[in-house]
Amino acid sequence: MRARLTLYCLMLGLTCPALALAETLTLQTAQLKALGIATQAVGHADDGRPGGLPARVIVPNEQMRVVAAPVGGMIEWLAVAPGTRVKRGQEVARLASPQALELQRDALQAGSQSALLQQNLKRDEQLFAEGLIAESRLQATRAAAAQAGAQASERRQGLALAGIAPGKLGGPLSLLAPIDGVVLEQAVQLGQRVDTSAPIYRIARLSPLWLEIQAPLSLAAGLREGMPVKLGNSDISGKLIAIGRAVDSASQTVLLRASVAKGAETLTPGQVVEVELAGIGSAGERLPASALFRHDGKTFAFVQVASDDKGARFEPRALRVLSQGGETVAVEGVKAEERVAVKGVSALKAMLTGVGKE
Repeated sequence: MRARLTLYCLMLGLTCPALALAETLTLQTAQLKALGIATQAVGHADDGRPGGLPARVIVPNEQMRVVAAPVGGMIEWLAVAPGTRVKRGQEVARLASPQALELQRDALQAGSQSALLQQNLKRDEQLFAEGLIAESRLQATRAAAAQAGAQASERRQGLALAGIAPGKLGGPLSLLAPIDGVVLEQAVQLGQRVDTSAPIYRIARLSPLWLEIQAPLSLAAGLREGMPVKLGNSDISGKLIAIGRAVDSASQTVLLRASVAKGAETLTPGQVVEVELAGIGSAGERLPASALFRHDGKTFAFVQVASDDKGARFEPRALRVLSQGGETVAVEGVKAEERVAVKGVSALKAMLTGVGKE
């Protein structure tokens, strides 16, 4: 009967009494073996040691640049590879591009035409001053010179935007590093044809770096910008610079961002680390993450309250998660040396909620 009521409620999306957790669950030794139930003693969190939180190392947006192809062409030469340190203005690649030649040609022609019309303007101004030509001719010459100058300026700006130096035609186009930094990614291969704006390299300055930290929602109220941050088991430190306002619906965590300057050179973008926030998560007991389960929006663990040769008795106990780092969770609600189920948790939960029972 209980299983039918449970199924009925689940189908309708309702919460019913059949889904309430039982106070305790007693299992015989044979049942424990059949369900693969295993327990582990609760461990103390290190005294005075802040709780560890998972974090990922990233590069601040303003410290990254992309070297892209200013025009279409073929990659003729690659001078650096991922991991190479480069200086601003250093040549990192060369691009053979007919389009670049066309831009240079157009710029040269526009410049020559503008220079010619400027000479004509000076001549006509002199002739008009001597009364040898009409004013209408001088105005026409001025208009033509102004138009040619605007066109030449447009061609020069096109060259500048494409990173092409004005001058004589010919030769490959040099691509330069825009900042001092380290090459993080190479997006092309030698001899590859690329289109305009295709990325060639991604370069970043690696100090300072950011840490994106996933913190339990229960900790958000106690966080403040400027709080010190330290990587576990190291001397690398920084400070909290941003606290997210959105909550991840699946993990119920908040995204924090910390800036790390001291020791940033020892970190690698994309690296996963464990960090400590001073004063957060220093209390509580350590449990394996596999010991926890959720029910009705709360976190529980199965605590063994009795055990003998015939079997064991478990109670589901509500816990408060303080912090999580890797596979270990710091919680409130259990005592040191109490034993909790770390394997077979799903089977115990199914029995306590009535699934599989009549």
